[in-house]
Amino acid sequence: MATIPETKISSSEGARPVPVPVIAMGTATESSIAGIEVVKPSILIEAVKLGYRHFDTAAVYQTEKPVGEAVAEALRLGLIKSRSEVFITTKLWCNSADRHLVLPALKQSLKNLGLEYVDLYLIHWPFKANQEKFELPIPNECIAAIDIKAVWEGMEECQNLGLTKSIGVSNFSAKRIEQILSFAKIPPAVNQVEMNPLWQQKKLNRFCKENGIVVTAYSPLGATGNSAWGHNRVMECDILQGIAKSKGKTVAQISLRWLYEQGVIIAVKSFNTERMKQNLDIFDWSLTEEELNKIDQIPQRRHVYLIGSMNTEHNDVLTEIDAELD
Repeated sequence: MATIPETKISSSEGARPVPVPVIAMGTATESSIAGIEVVKPSILIEAVKLGYRHFDTAAVYQTEKPVGEAVAEALRLGLIKSRSEVFITTKLWCNSADRHLVLPALKQSLKNLGLEYVDLYLIHWPFKANQEKFELPIPNECIAAIDIKAVWEGMEECQNLGLTKSIGVSNFSAKRIEQILSFAKIPPAVNQVEMNPLWQQKKLNRFCKENGIVVTAYSPLGATGNSAWGHNRVMECDILQGIAKSKGKTVAQISLRWLYEQGVIIAVKSFNTERMKQNLDIFDWSLTEEELNKIDQIPQRRHVYLIGSMNTEHNDVLTEIDAELD
């Protein structure tokens, strides 16, 4: 079983930061979001056996239930000795991005998970979606501005009540985080964003580090193979392929190792046992300065499916977010 290194984030433990495994098992799939069960507890149990101890889910993924069932089964099987051995991240979906809806949303997530608390609760996107049924992409007419101060107060309440150990954001720009920092009693511990060698987020990562915020990278391989929001540009990158060949590694391992060397948490996602193993085989070797310089020169292009696939011309909220992400 692999041992995964840990980083530390701020939490309700006060001055004592809590450890977080730097590799998280992601659970978002286009099928699960559509309500088709794909992420089964048995898959997550295999991940636990391999050494995974951090699981990333969200209300909108519809995978909270299998994640919770896997934790319960891992305890029953003795794979873990206590709930505290696993780190669970979930997220507030946009249709609950109102002050009075934050706490009920987390309580519902906890019910889905069958847990008394989560380790990290994130605001999923910096806007509100006025829709009862999730639809992707979200229609422009359903999107509204978020009252971030009010919503953040709701997030702080969740932490103060002990329902989450830490709180943070996802898909937030430095500008929007600065806004939160101007009034927050509890600052964000984490910002989860798209990040990989083809969208390196250097400026945002630097800003977060300067403010004690840890970045979590999603789509570290471009969500390759996912027709709804993925792309193959990372896996097909000539520079990454060349480095992988010279080191006897896979392109995925090169990309994940590069992210690890940036000091971020990485949300990986594969339900193939062999690839799950490979994704953990990145800690006993490193990239050379020459290899890092080559990766540094890769042309940059972001790929945000939720916003990038929508026409933002007639929606001020989306236009503003779109501009910030560039």
